[in-house]
Amino acid sequence: MRVTRPSRRAFLSGLLATPLVAACAGFDTSGAASPGTVGFLSTQFAPVEERQRYEQVLRRLPVPVAYNPVDAGVFRTTIDSQTRSGQVQVGMVGGLHGDLAPIADRLDDVDGLLADLSGAGYAPEVLQLARIGGAAAKYVPWMQATYVLAVNKRALEWLPPGVDVQNLDYAGFLRWMQAGKAAHGAPIFGLPAGPKGLHHRFHQGFLLPSFTGGQITTFASADAVTAWEYLRDLWAVTAPASTNYAFMQEPLARGEVLVGWDHVARLVGATKERPDDWLMVPAPRGPKGLGYMLIVAGVALPHGGPERDKAEQAIRGMASAPMQVETLRSNAFFPVTSIELPTDLPGGIALEAKAVRAQRDADGAVLALPPVGVGAKDGEVSQVFKDCFTQICLDARPARQVVDAQAGVLSRILDGLKVPCWAPDPPGAVCEVG
Repeated sequence: MRVTRPSRRAFLSGLLATPLVAACAGFDTSGAASPGTVGFLSTQFAPVEERQRYEQVLRRLPVPVAYNPVDAGVFRTTIDSQTRSGQVQVGMVGGLHGDLAPIADRLDDVDGLLADLSGAGYAPEVLQLARIGGAAAKYVPWMQATYVLAVNKRALEWLPPGVDVQNLDYAGFLRWMQAGKAAHGAPIFGLPAGPKGLHHRFHQGFLLPSFTGGQITTFASADAVTAWEYLRDLWAVTAPASTNYAFMQEPLARGEVLVGWDHVARLVGATKERPDDWLMVPAPRGPKGLGYMLIVAGVALPHGGPERDKAEQAIRGMASAPMQVETLRSNAFFPVTSIELPTDLPGGIALEAKAVRAQRDADGAVLALPPVGVGAKDGEVSQVFKDCFTQICLDARPARQVVDAQAGVLSRILDGLKVPCWAPDPPGAVCEVG
């Protein structure tokens, strides 16, 4: 069924005519919103402070939106049950690529919306992801995040000759960390390797793609063994307290380490007091390129959703430069459009913005995604990478032995799921460990 969309002129007229005071109205767990309000079910910004900040951002839209963040499991079951029953109470949905991919068949095509937004400047790789492996786009890109390196400028005095902090490779990075430990008398590098840290995303999205070009299909390759042996050498000059770190901004701000890798939202606090003391730089590159993990979120329209015209207005508004910037200011998720960022961003966010773009646009960049379509098994998939780290780096077990054993564990998980691979691995009917 063809859905009539308001013209671009009508949309712009609405922006000018409608006061930017749309309320974030009440919302129950079914996603139902009051009449005239767009119910927005999302997996993002669930913590109370993040939700409240984003609700303030949504008040800038020309239509009222009721924002309801839920966990990924509730999100999927809600959309599945409502679309199957034909009683859809959610006007639009938002989540990470991995949240939206499993419900792609419950979402309307949004090629028309993207055509209206063709001047926004979405990156081609992001638009390709929005197609979720099909011919038509299933979501409109909403926001993005990634992981970078934070560098206290004090660490630059130990930078080896020929090593460029803005264009690192893993061999040069290791030499730098070794020189820093020798001169400083203690490791200067830290990883978020604690129970609540995200170090598994480093292994999945940075280390293995940079050394092997893949994540799952190259998991047991000789290149993968080389990658883990490299990490064992790097761990020897990494702060041992890293096994307690969750958010790297905290030990960085305390001066326990001078260089740290983490999610942008978990680094920005390190620069709050003295932003001029810091650099944010892209991750190193390896033999196969600069592997980096992209965290991309999108907004979509469920089949049969209510308030369709208003939902489309809201999505167009969320793609506007002011809304993209305010999302960055409020919750440190970066624009997915090619807008020029303002010069008055907080110091840490401005530093991160430069690093994010440099990493994305680097020659030989290898885009990686978190596991897609694995649902409740995400923790088990991630545990495989954590166990490789623990056994190889902490327990000093032979890398080949560990990789082979963990390849078996990963294969058993994926054999039960039978899902396609995700970037950087090539898509296939069933993702298999290689």
